Amino acid sequence: MSNLKNHSMHRGAEASEFLEMCEEELELGNGYAEKRLNEIRNELDSGNCWPMNFPELEHGARVAWRNNARCIGRLFWSSLLVRDRRELTDPAKIADDLQEHVRLATNSGKIQSLVTVYAPADSNGAQVRIWNHQLFGYAGYGKQPDGSYLGDPKNESFTKRALELGWEPERTAFDLLPWIIQQRGEAPQLFPAPVDSCLQVPLRHPQFEWFTDLGLRWYAVPILSDMNLRIGGVDFPASPFNGWYMETEIGSRDLGDVGRYNVLPKIAERMGLLGEKSDKLWKDRALVELNEAVLHSYSEDGVRIVDHHRASSEFMRFVEREKESGRLVSGNWSWLVPPMSGSATEVFHRGFKDRKYLPDYQLQTSAWQAD
Repeated sequence: MSNLKNHSMHRGAEASEFLEMCEEELELGNGYAEKRLNEIRNELDSGNCWPMNFPELEHGARVAWRNNARCIGRLFWSSLLVRDRRELTDPAKIADDLQEHVRLATNSGKIQSLVTVYAPADSNGAQVRIWNHQLFGYAGYGKQPDGSYLGDPKNESFTKRALELGWEPERTAFDLLPWIIQQRGEAPQLFPAPVDSCLQVPLRHPQFEWFTDLGLRWYAVPILSDMNLRIGGVDFPASPFNGWYMETEIGSRDLGDVGRYNVLPKIAERMGLLGEKSDKLWKDRALVELNEAVLHSYSEDGVRIVDHHRASSEFMRFVEREKESGRLVSGNWSWLVPPMSGSATEVFHRGFKDRKYLPDYQLQTSAWQAD
């Protein structure tokens, strides 16, 4: 049996399963899935991506969030807004359209979960890719002469590629990276990040006035832009998606990790926890205050954020709702447990299996590493 025929059969099975799910969950009536399969038979047999209507695309994108094993915020999966931009492959038009995604998602601080779906992959692969891991991120420039690191080490490789493409940054600790978008068969194109549209939150602490001297900030909306949305056997490699932040994602990981901004020693020093008789729990105490600053700053600026205890409780409500609906939850425990006070949250004490359900938002090789 040829590879093409095997591939077509596999995609046909995915399409059939997905359409049956739509028929049941959207209450479309008996026979809907069979009718739609007959309509798309030629596309499935030829190996082309089959044309979903908008209700199918919308439900598929929402269920992909419901199925994603790494996400703790899935209680709100059914409220995801879906923008259909499948006709777009031109990088300049996509860059313009991404600004509308940013505007709608930011929602004046009342963050709206949102996904924008661009052109699907076809038999020749992705038609267009967004290089950025997230639409917003800060550049990483490497170690400086004084031994300090400038920027976010996580983005050092991407920063080098942006510089090679002609990006001219200010070289500060919080330079927003440009967008890099590539259409198949064409050179990647670089677009300046819309700084004026990116809501950023300067961090301060409710008790420590010196905290502002650290010059810390973070952006309001985490828009993942390099994941593959797979629905019914069709891949959408450019489908930027966002929810909203849990405070430990910013405090404990982005700013607190040794391999990221690594600010805990600076905070501990200002708190007087270091010295000849340093506090053995100095990292813990500094971490709590850093996360307190994140929560305080976002809340004071009217930017939606959730604390890790509430997020854990909401996730357990999601688990119960799924059980009531007759569905088993897929979960990656190491991602679901918050990175601070994990054992104080209910999710820590529950076991989950990563069941690899579809539809899903899937990891894919970085666009500049895929060649």
